[in-house]
Amino acid sequence: FSAEQEAQALRKAMKGFGTDEDAIIESLTKLNVSQRQQVLITYKSTIGRDLIDDLKSELSGNFEKVIVGLMTPTTMYDVHELRRALKGAGTDEGCLIEILASRTNGEIRHINENYKLQYGSTLEEDIVSDTSSVFRRVLVSLATGNRDEGTFVNEALAQQDAQCLYEAGEKKWGTDEVQFLSILCTRNRYHLLRVFDVYRGIANKDITESIKSEMSGDLEDALLAVVKCLRNKPAYFAERLYKSMKGLGTDDSTLIRVMVSRSEIDMLYIRREFLAMYGKSLHSFIKGDCSGDYRKVLLKLCGG
Repeated sequence: FSAEQEAQALRKAMKGFGTDEDAIIESLTKLNVSQRQQVLITYKSTIGRDLIDDLKSELSGNFEKVIVGLMTPTTMYDVHELRRALKGAGTDEGCLIEILASRTNGEIRHINENYKLQYGSTLEEDIVSDTSSVFRRVLVSLATGNRDEGTFVNEALAQQDAQCLYEAGEKKWGTDEVQFLSILCTRNRYHLLRVFDVYRGIANKDITESIKSEMSGDLEDALLAVVKCLRNKPAYFAERLYKSMKGLGTDDSTLIRVMVSRSEIDMLYIRREFLAMYGKSLHSFIKGDCSGDYRKVLLKLCGG
């Protein structure tokens, strides 16, 4: 890998008449996120221009969004997406839920630091001013990045938590959503997987079915996302991708965000889950749903 060669190749692809989109796709998708950052710096030092500005002026639409996303450091990409979700036209609750439910404590802490530096307000302040009720409380809880990340399962506490969830939902008239929040957003993954097993025994149904019957709207989506990410994160993302493409029209912002943000983390596992869940490959789904350079770059990120 030579940052200088890649920088020159990118400049060549954009110089003069017309843009060589294939060369841009080829160059950027074969690099990893830290190599792209090196290219960004080298481009500025050897060519004296800003690579992202050049890309933005040459490209457009969804294709531009993917390429600029690839050029953005991982944490900053999440920061920009959260900000767009909160401050754009209307609130993109799906984006808030997806990022906050799926990132690790360390990732959340980096997001918080960079968000404050970039925008002057904290992520929590913006969540509070833009959302409401128990949904707001779930997001605030997840945004603290304070989940227990241990592996210890306390059997007695697991029994107690499962009973608490049962009594907060299925067993009573109305739902005590805060009980769900305090257990689902703070306990460690291994402990909660045990809680879900015990819960099924008590309630005769899966925790996800209870959440669906007891809650609605954004709160339901948020708690379901938490449970799904705890159980199987790649399957959660496979479902996000499927829903972004199935039916009429494409939810491009979700499709782009998942493809860009997971391409170097667990895309192989997401592809495997996608095939197992829907009987079709992610590759064929993207191929049938997108077109042009946008399709080309997503297929490169998908691989396979």
